[in-house]
This record gives sequence, C-alpha cells and structure tokens, in this order.
Amino acid sequence: MSRVKEDYRSLTGPQKAAIMMLSLGDEQAGKLFAMMEDDEIKEISQVMANLGTVGANLVERLFVDFADAISNTGSLVGSQATTERLLLKGLDKERVAAIMEEIRGPAGRTMWDKLANVHEQVLANYLKNEYPQTVAVILSKIKEDHASRVLSLLPEGFAMEVVMRMLHMEAVQKDVLEGVERTLRTEFMSNLAKTTRRDSHEMMAEIFNALDRNTEARFMTALEERNRESAEKIKALMFTFEDLIRLDAAGAQVLLRQAEKDKIALALKGASDAIKELFFSNMSGRAAKMLKEDMDATGPVRLKDVEEAQAEIVRLVKELSNSGQITISEGGEDGEMVY
Repeated sequence: MSRVKEDYRSLTGPQKAAIMMLSLGDEQAGKLFAMMEDDEIKEISQVMANLGTVGANLVERLFVDFADAISNTGSLVGSQATTERLLLKGLDKERVAAIMEEIRGPAGRTMWDKLANVHEQVLANYLKNEYPQTVAVILSKIKEDHASRVLSLLPEGFAMEVVMRMLHMEAVQKDVLEGVERTLRTEFMSNLAKTTRRDSHEMMAEIFNALDRNTEARFMTALEERNRESAEKIKALMFTFEDLIRLDAAGAQVLLRQAEKDKIALALKGASDAIKELFFSNMSGRAAKMLKEDMDATGPVRLKDVEEAQAEIVRLVKELSNSGQITISEGGEDGEMVY
C-alpha cells in the first residue's frame, strides 16, 4: 500500500479532510458525511480510498493546526451579508438568491409559519387578487385569529365568496396544497423579501448616530455637497440626544428607571437647558438635587465621554421605543414616530 507524503505542507485540502474523517471514527464521520453534498462525499471518498498509510506525526500536526485555526478565529459576526458571501463560495447565484430571499422574508420553518408573521394588511392586499378557492385554502391553514383579521380586510363581496368556499371545502389534496405553497413562495414571499429589505438611508442614519459629533459633521457636510437629497433624508431619520425633548412625561420616567444614573449625569453635562429640565422635572425634588450634585462633582469632562454617554442613552431610548415601553412624538399633530 502506498504511503501519503510525510510533508504536511504538500497535502491538499481534500487530503486533509480525508485524514480528518478517517481519524474521527465511524460514528462521527458518518454524521459529517450526512451533512455533505453528493459531490463532496465522492471527492473525499475517492481520496480516502487512495490515501494509503498516514504517519502518526502527520495526523497530530493536522489536528494541532486545525485546533489553532479554530481557536484563532476570534469573534464572529453573523449577518445576512456574511452569510450570502459564504454561500456564494460554493453555490450558484440563483440558488443563493433564493435562499437569501427566504431568510430576508418572514421568520418560520414552514410556509404557513412564515405567513403567520406577515401583517394582515399585507397578506390581505395580496389575497384579494387571488381566486376565492385559493384564498379559502390559505386561510384554512393559518391560525384562526390571523385568518379573521385578514378576512375582515378583504372586500366584503369577495370575503363572502371565500367564506362560502371554506364552509364547503373538503380535504385539500396534497398536490393542490403543494401548488399553493409553491405559488406563495415564488410570487408572494419573494416579492415581500425584496420590499422589506432595509432602507439604505435608515441604515446610514443609524451609522451616523454612532459617530462622534466632529466625524458626523464632517461626513454630513461632504454628503451635502455630493447629494443634498440623501443628506436631508438621513438628517430626518437620525435621532439625537436633543431629540429626547419629544419624550412625554411617562416616557421620560421610564427612561430614568432604566438608564444608569452615572450615564445620565455624564450625558446631561453637554445637554441643552431644555433637555436638562425634561429630566429634572420628571424626578422627585430630592432625586433631581442629587443628580445636579453628581453633575457638579464630576467637574470638567472630555467631550468624547459625554458623547458616548449620550449615544448610550439614545440606544436605550430606541430599544424602549421598539419594545413599546415608550413613545416618541414627532412634535407635530401626526402622532408618534416608531423605530
């Protein structure tokens, strides 16, 4: 039997994988093979069959290098962008696009789980253009409370047609159900994923919010020179520490309970009188006095530290707004702004 080269540096990727699989044992190797594609299994199997004798030193070197590679990866960032980039390494663009549209769309393992996470108005707008029988099948597969909300949003005459078909509907054949699922996936979910991708101006507003003031001002000035329209959109979407003035009394009190007191004291060092008054007026007289004393006791502080404290308060406000614990008024008569 031939003997594989003892020079570790001359080993190919498939040879390293083959040695690793042989070293793991039958059960563990079997689990790994079960997760591979057919062409991967064939390639590694062919190399394994022709591997020959492998010295213990080579096997040890392989595992040491593997352990080092794993331990030195540092922190990992999982995102849609990194996931898509990784998939493109081994899959064709069309297949990756389909997978990413599934990910960007509503959460859920099955099509019916995904539909449960689609807003009823969005679903109703799509279904009103379908055949009543198709709508009846779909509403019969989702939860009753969700189905009722969707039904109430359909045109009345059309909704009654759907109701009548649901009342007289027999067991849905498997091929019919699969056809409906396929249509939902290729037409509705695909378009929904594309329309719900995050707005680029919103993303940039959050990035600008995280910058220190000098850098933000420099970038914004440069952007205004190149694209004033985009700069104005980003400004409108940005939420700064001074925008806390749009909090009502209840929201300010929730924030005071949630935020760290030393962060508030530091953040208020660089705030306007109106923002300071917002905080002081929503505290007891004793608590307001203690906060003022804390602010005085810190003395001069670095602008960078103040900005970081304010940014942390802003992040907390957005989290509280997203969870529905506070509302942020637009400052006009149009109601609240939701982040």
